[in-house]
Amino acid sequence: MTRADAAHSLTMRDLQSMLRVSRRVISGLVEAGFVMPARGPRNTLRFTFQDVVLLRTALQLRASSIAPRKIVQALARLRSELPDELPLSGIRVTAVGSEIAVRTGPSQWDAITGQHLLDFEVAEIKGDVVFLESSPATKDAARQAEEWYDLGGQLMSADLKGAEQAYRKAIALSNEPFYAAYVDLGALLCESEGRAEDALRVFDEALSHFPDDAVLHFNRAVALEGLDRLAQAERSYERCLELDPSYADAHHNLAMLLESLGDKQGLLRHLNAYRRLTS
Repeated sequence: MTRADAAHSLTMRDLQSMLRVSRRVISGLVEAGFVMPARGPRNTLRFTFQDVVLLRTALQLRASSIAPRKIVQALARLRSELPDELPLSGIRVTAVGSEIAVRTGPSQWDAITGQHLLDFEVAEIKGDVVFLESSPATKDAARQAEEWYDLGGQLMSADLKGAEQAYRKAIALSNEPFYAAYVDLGALLCESEGRAEDALRVFDEALSHFPDDAVLHFNRAVALEGLDRLAQAERSYERCLELDPSYADAHHNLAMLLESLGDKQGLLRHLNAYRRLTS
């Protein structure tokens, strides 16, 4: 696979899931010239993550009653002029009345002519650009963290690296420890080959905030099993069950672990508990 092929890795179905619109809507936006996807096997359309960004922007601008011709012109200019690396202040694109503008730091410019105004914040993810629906400048960190968390969920099926960065951004922005982001990030890393150590760090950090959470102890045990640290995994499963004796999956995993360690009595005890809980 060439680098260009890898970039155009998203299918029409991926876009439908990420943008939550119908195939017909996406096809209409493509025909209108908002993006220029590549052609894959059997002449199927293949999109880049930047195409997702531009299509999402087009949908939001269209909802703001911006003329389609202006949207096409603005996105074409935006696509050609986005910097390789975003400034620390980021980029904000905003729809104001019937005009479209882009702000970079203190300056802002018209998206078509090169002067002023959109309604998104932009952040770097996997070398591309992601637009997040923005609110006024008073938007608090909790709202931003939630948006990054939601973006992580949308990216899970198509861009694991992007999802990881979105979850990390959510954790970093949140004023309070972001439990769900910790859980989903750790699970993502557990399921990624060679990332069990990274997952363990995430769960350990989460447990520093939520020390008596059974789910975190269970997931930590899974990460430890992935690292072949079986004695520690056994203790984490046991701690999970101390906190929640009805945690069926913990009984099952611990039973299998004890079998591998030659503890037949422990195997039967936890396997029987698992069967009682799931029968």
